[in-house]
Parts: sequence; structure tokens; C-alpha cells
Amino acid sequence: MIAGRPTRPGSVWPAMSMFPWDSRKEIGVKIAVPMADGRFSDHFGGADSFGLFEVDEPARSIVSKASLQAPPHERGAFPRWLREQGAEVILAGGMGPRAAQMFEAYGIRVVAGVVARDLEIAVQEFLAGSLQTSGALCSGGRLHACGGHGHD
Repeated sequence: MIAGRPTRPGSVWPAMSMFPWDSRKEIGVKIAVPMADGRFSDHFGGADSFGLFEVDEPARSIVSKASLQAPPHERGAFPRWLREQGAEVILAGGMGPRAAQMFEAYGIRVVAGVVARDLEIAVQEFLAGSLQTSGALCSGGRLHACGGHGHD
């Protein structure tokens, strides 16, 4: 899922401007990527940290990157905290619809259904317009089966 636009399996994010809400902001856009045990987390709710990438949109390049320890997981904590960190986009694997709505309410564009092994490559593919997504909102992965767990 991409905020405001559903995706289907195998869909690709277009390479045109990804930040239409502020065409003046080209450098300094921050993209968040959930991590667990130092790797891409296939479900954002299982993240123990987040990669935060500052990008230069016109150059389609990463300006800086950081790994930030996540706050304790409770409903609404990640979207609020990531907005405080300046994130404007989150590249996520599984994410429930309620969580996606919370991110969008904080002005963070959601790209869900991402399958990645390397965070930096995922961000570079996103910038290049070649990031493949499965189209899935919540796949659960190693964390859980996304059913009856008390949050979306």
C-alpha cells in the first residue's frame, strides 16, 4: 500500500516526485525503515530500531543515514515518534490498516509490502522508482500471523 494509492503484487513505486505535498522540499527528506536485530523487519511492529535515511530527491541519493533505537511498542508510539524524528516516508513490510492510517495522520507516507534484505538498497530502489512491493499490508513474518493479536 502506498498512502492514497493501493498497490498490487509486483507494483513499483514511480520515479517521479515522491513528495508532492511540498515541491520545495527536495533535500533533507527522511525515509524510515523498520529494523529488528540489525536487519530489515518484515513487520514494522516488531522493530527494535529504525534506519532513518536523509535523501536528496533530485539527485536520488542518500545524504545521511542513522540507526535509532525505537521506543517501546504501544499503539501509536511509532508513528508519533518517527514524525518527531522528521520522517516523511516509511518503507515497511507488513503493516495493518489501522497502523497505516496512524502514519498517514502524522503526515508520513506509507509504502507497505516491501520485501528487503538490505535497508540501503531498498531506499535506493525507492528513490530510483524500482522498489518492488508485494502489495500486502500485513504479512506477519516471523513476528506473528497477524490474527487476533490485539492491534492492526
